[in-house]
Amino acid sequence: MFVSSVGRRAVLAGAAAVAAAGVPALAGRARAAGSPAYRWRNVVIGGTGFITGVLFHPRERGLAYARTDIGGAYRWDDRTDRWIPLLDHIGWDDWNLLGVEAMAVDPAHPDRLYLACGTYAQAWAGSGAVLRSDDRGATWQRTDLTVKLGANEDGRGTGERLLVDPRDGDTLWLGTRHDGLLKSTDRGATWAPASGFPAVPSATGQGVTLLVAAGRAVYAGWGDGGDANLFRTSDGTTWEAVPGQPSGTAARVPVRAAYDRHTRELYVTYADGPGPNGQSDGSVHRLRTGGGEWTEVTPVRPGGTTGEGGADTFGYGGVAVDARRPGTVVVSTNNRWAEVDTLYRSTDGGRSWRSLKDSAVLDVSETPYLNWGENRPKFGWWIQALALDPFDSRHLVYGTGATLYGTRDLKHWTPRVRGLEEASVTQLVSPPAGRAHLISGSRDIGVMYHERLTSSPAHGMATNPVTGSATGLAQAARRPAYVVRTGWGDQRNGAHSHDGGRTWAPFAAQPDIARDAPGPIATNADGSVLLWSFVHWDGTGHPAYRSADNGTTWSRVPSFPEGATPVADPADPTRFYAYDTGTGTLLASTDGGRSFTVRATGLPSGDSQFKLAAAPGRTGDLWLSAKGNGLYRSTDGGAHFSRVESCRASYTLGFGKAAEGAGYPALYQVGSTGAITAVYRSDDEAGTWVRINDDDHQWGWTGETVTGDPRVYGRVYLATNGRGIQYGKPV
Repeated sequence: MFVSSVGRRAVLAGAAAVAAAGVPALAGRARAAGSPAYRWRNVVIGGTGFITGVLFHPRERGLAYARTDIGGAYRWDDRTDRWIPLLDHIGWDDWNLLGVEAMAVDPAHPDRLYLACGTYAQAWAGSGAVLRSDDRGATWQRTDLTVKLGANEDGRGTGERLLVDPRDGDTLWLGTRHDGLLKSTDRGATWAPASGFPAVPSATGQGVTLLVAAGRAVYAGWGDGGDANLFRTSDGTTWEAVPGQPSGTAARVPVRAAYDRHTRELYVTYADGPGPNGQSDGSVHRLRTGGGEWTEVTPVRPGGTTGEGGADTFGYGGVAVDARRPGTVVVSTNNRWAEVDTLYRSTDGGRSWRSLKDSAVLDVSETPYLNWGENRPKFGWWIQALALDPFDSRHLVYGTGATLYGTRDLKHWTPRVRGLEEASVTQLVSPPAGRAHLISGSRDIGVMYHERLTSSPAHGMATNPVTGSATGLAQAARRPAYVVRTGWGDQRNGAHSHDGGRTWAPFAAQPDIARDAPGPIATNADGSVLLWSFVHWDGTGHPAYRSADNGTTWSRVPSFPEGATPVADPADPTRFYAYDTGTGTLLASTDGGRSFTVRATGLPSGDSQFKLAAAPGRTGDLWLSAKGNGLYRSTDGGAHFSRVESCRASYTLGFGKAAEGAGYPALYQVGSTGAITAVYRSDDEAGTWVRINDDDHQWGWTGETVTGDPRVYGRVYLATNGRGIQYGKPV
């Protein structure tokens, strides 16, 4: 995902990793008294994020789980052929737990499931937690750890780092990044450092990369370097480095491992880095666990040349063995951008291999965005999650950076992502007219045009040009057929549409800064003026530019606050607004964006995530969401603001169709009227609010954007950071 970029990692005391007592976290809680009943569902796109792990239960047919880097975990429902989200109850304050570092099942108890949760190991992120369930994720018990996990950091596709001990179902092992190996003897209720584990963690390394059972022994991969990177224990107490293990750059980091119980052989994939990015070398090795003999079985050594003469560099990622056919194993390449990643399959213990990509037929008709604007899908990239159904030798699935592919015949592949939505959403527009009820912008997959909320957009992601992460999306309030968008692209970073966002054309020109810092964009009420602000990925603001000829020419606007988000007045084409979050100043333009002057000062400042919104159909009716500073309103174009006393905190606010008999649009916000940060609706201009989500539908951090539907009262669209677009409507 886009948000996988991370900065410095926190330095933690490795030896003192002792967990707190278990805390109940039960699903099925009632909504607040007096709140309207809402039904919540995903707007369907399909996948869109990095699937970091997949597990089939070894003894129950049709039971499987998937984990993601920022979007929680899922259970496969074989009856309905779709994924069931398991962590939507994670609330605002616990957003860091929506990243799942590792998962484990108990082979002897199919109802038991364990998740190690924690998205970042940074100083600003909270500590991780272990969630344990006795009913396949319907309800949970939670144990807070004193260490941090990193489900969205480098190495998030390795693993699994969590394991039920093969000798004792009450004993669990948890590998951490910076705090060594932890052990629990009470089914995850409490944790302590595992005695006797010889590897010494570092503040910047990977720590334990994998845990796997091989018979009654446990093997642990190690990613911090040193003389050994694979350890084992046969008694749960004494650990040793595995003799004769491979060395060298191609075997620097053990990525994943799988055990063939028929042949008593352990297959290990290696790379020169943890991935999913940055790998250029790798290998695959087989260990005969009884005799200790190692054999290299690498399908293709990295470092050859591509068809265009470049270097064919990559590592190895996923590995799975066939529970029904001895010696049958599948491995994946990873970070193979030039030749595109593949799966290699062997039926003779790795002596010979066949690339499954070479004969693959991909059908992405259910999620057309996977064509990436080229009318041909890619077999995959970032392939580290790989699993074989223990009850069906031809049922194979693998995760990519955007989807989960599956096959039942090793030739025909389709996305297996019904119910699994992981988009990190940044913009939402619900048009007042036209074929689409929603246009959205997300990280990694650009802009989508939703004619139907229950199916992936038929036209896929917006093309001409194709952009990755969307940075801006705006519609002319009095001319809804005109829409503009901006985002990260190879050459062009902005586009316009004259059919409500269905088809697009690039701006004829763009400012030079657009390629390095595409930011938010606004169009005035009649679509005659564009105002484009520029923000680098690190948050650095740059001067804004204006165009009055549909993006053919651009002129700098010196008086616009650098990096601010432009907001168009929905009724008056001459007016724009901008909020300078650094100084707490509201600026306005009354000449079509040519110049801006200060209108109000002394407002909350110091946070770039403050958001300004303009009420539809009105001139100068502005609302400022100032996070923990509350909600403010101006009805005179920003000259004066007053605090809305009904809100303690406001993170984002949008508008929808007014309630019957009401003279003002319905307001929707993510904020707080008391102690709980939640989703609220007001039908009386923020005089009173009702909570419209419930404790089972919280989705972690939801502070990016929210909007109501201007044509359907009560319907609201909510952007999440990892659970796609949620939409709610009254029951």
